[in-house]
Amino acid sequence: MNPRRLFALLFLLNLFNYIDRQILFSVFPLIQTDLQLTDFQLGVLASVFMLVYMCYAPIVGFFADRHPRQYWIAASAFIWSVATFCSGLAKHYASLLSTRALVGVGEGGFTTIAQPFLAEQYPKNKRATVLAYFGLAMPAGAALGYFLGGFMGQHWGWRVAFMLVGVPGLLLGIGALLFIRDREHRSLENRKKPSAVHYVALLRNKPFIFLCLAHAMQTFVLGGLSAWMPTYFNRFFRMDPARAGLVFGAMVIVAGALGTFAGGKLADRLLKKTNYAHFIVIVASFILTIPFAGAGILSHRIPFSLITFFISITLIFVPLGPISASLVALSSRRIRSMAFAINIFLIHALGDAISPAIIGRASDLFGLKMAFLFTLALLLPASLFLYSSLKIARAEGRLIRYYAQDIAE
Repeated sequence: MNPRRLFALLFLLNLFNYIDRQILFSVFPLIQTDLQLTDFQLGVLASVFMLVYMCYAPIVGFFADRHPRQYWIAASAFIWSVATFCSGLAKHYASLLSTRALVGVGEGGFTTIAQPFLAEQYPKNKRATVLAYFGLAMPAGAALGYFLGGFMGQHWGWRVAFMLVGVPGLLLGIGALLFIRDREHRSLENRKKPSAVHYVALLRNKPFIFLCLAHAMQTFVLGGLSAWMPTYFNRFFRMDPARAGLVFGAMVIVAGALGTFAGGKLADRLLKKTNYAHFIVIVASFILTIPFAGAGILSHRIPFSLITFFISITLIFVPLGPISASLVALSSRRIRSMAFAINIFLIHALGDAISPAIIGRASDLFGLKMAFLFTLALLLPASLFLYSSLKIARAEGRLIRYYAQDIAE
């Protein structure tokens, strides 16, 4: 399968990965009314997905680096799609928690494998751009999840919404099973396979770990605000769920796509001047997000808030391609699925696995606006972690070696 067709198939899988994940948030008010839930219980619905997602990632990452990865990609698509469909059949809170946990199994397997697998098909000076293009599925899928969930939930109920969006992933999973081939696995068949000891080596890789911690703080902010922003529009802008999903979905798809595309292109162009280009782009986006998002939260003028939210969404999506490319740069080819598994575990354990529930609890105590402001402050320590990662990587010459030649296997 040529790289373009492979990219198209993986992109579509990633698109429905995020549609099936994000649709939950646009129907929060409908589920809350139907099942009589508190804000905290709603937040736990999002958190249980992430808890399973992050715990499963190291398991699938270990086996994916030892066996052909197309089977794991296909199986992951089947699992999350069936679980999404079954979410619409849930009769009570416990059963809905269970199906959302299974969605985490499927999506955890796919995300762990897909990015390093795709990166290996392209040269190093194009990886931030390619991974940024791949990352466009995140804002597009999130936006479609908000829009489809809001529209279908408003007209046909939240159960139908879950069932309808669960079907396409099954067909794409069949496509992955039939057409994807893991050439990299075949080239490494006769070499020593990675073992669990390599996880220990990754945990001792300080530049890699500090980058993961910075990414975790960004994920806390992005995941938490994404979960609660449609509800924010409903409460403070007096939008019904369908309109809130449509407006926020439109903002995410336009601003998210703009930020993701610009971040990848800018990082790869700046790479011609410095090996630290990706880090520079990431930290700049962190710092600039805070004042724009904060101004939107504090303002009482809806048009002004929407404009500043649009700018802040653009900025928070800028690092997606550069972060993924940097993770590739700081890990060995043999264990890249394992490296991305560690990253996934850390960013969700410290990020969006807990942020929806924490923001929900803070909202119960202090109000949703104050909860949002507390959340934004985490981008400051994220910038410090990123600086630490760059400082150590520069001292060890990791990035210079990576862009000069292949990392020693």
